[in-house]
Amino acid sequence: MPMLQLAELLSTLDLVESGDGIFVAEQKDNPTHHIVGGHIAAQALMAASRTVSDRLPHSMHVYLLRAGDARYPVQMEVSSLRDGGSLSTRQITARQGDDVLLEAMVSFSVAMDAADYQQPMPAVPAPDTLPAVEQQLQAFAHEGDGFWVRPFWIERRYIDPPPRLAIELPEPPERTRMWLRPAEPVTDDPIINSCLLTYFSGTALLDTTVTMRRATQVSVFSALIDLAIWFHRPADLTDWVLSDQVSPSGINGRGLASATLYNRAGQLVCSATQEMYFGRDRRD
Repeated sequence: MPMLQLAELLSTLDLVESGDGIFVAEQKDNPTHHIVGGHIAAQALMAASRTVSDRLPHSMHVYLLRAGDARYPVQMEVSSLRDGGSLSTRQITARQGDDVLLEAMVSFSVAMDAADYQQPMPAVPAPDTLPAVEQQLQAFAHEGDGFWVRPFWIERRYIDPPPRLAIELPEPPERTRMWLRPAEPVTDDPIINSCLLTYFSGTALLDTTVTMRRATQVSVFSALIDLAIWFHRPADLTDWVLSDQVSPSGINGRGLASATLYNRAGQLVCSATQEMYFGRDRRD
């Protein structure tokens, strides 16, 4: 089955409101029928955003409790916890039947005039000077039913070796840095872009943890446990975004990873941290 494409992803962000604060999120099935953690987190952010006016998300904290079944829709229940002078807070519960799949909190903020500061973007090669990941991994096209070279909704240009190449090195690279952008044109709507960054953060940070574990995405079972994202400024996904990723810890079958994301102008647009659970090696 082909990997998820941008048009399909965007269609699943077009939630259907079925009641006051209740939204239905359609899924896209896959061979394992597993709902991708970053995908359902992005849908939860969209549901919360549909209940707020004139404010943008600035942070999101998610716990993924069950995998869910991608053959069936998910019901998003949004509770309004606070609407203050500058901040609004929403709680989201995602269900399939009686099973709770996700609990999330999202905070929204108005724009303010205040002092700005950030850590600088690292000096890295420009994306146009780097090969596409499908080109880098062409030698492994026969593995995993073509997993490494399948078209995906995100185009990636790796600065450090991607996991399939890193596993061949004597030591894993300390960081995983890549440029990314949607493979097709996308709207400049800040909510849509925040949802796309949520999906990306919930999936791409896996690269860093499997690299440190000396594994690849297709050789181990993994599941997203929790995800925290801070949206510093709206991201323009019509251009490349740099993701600088590191995994500081792996313990008790869990891998922690963090990323800072910058636009091409060097502005910090997003920070994300997540923890993955790893099960047995799929080759066992």
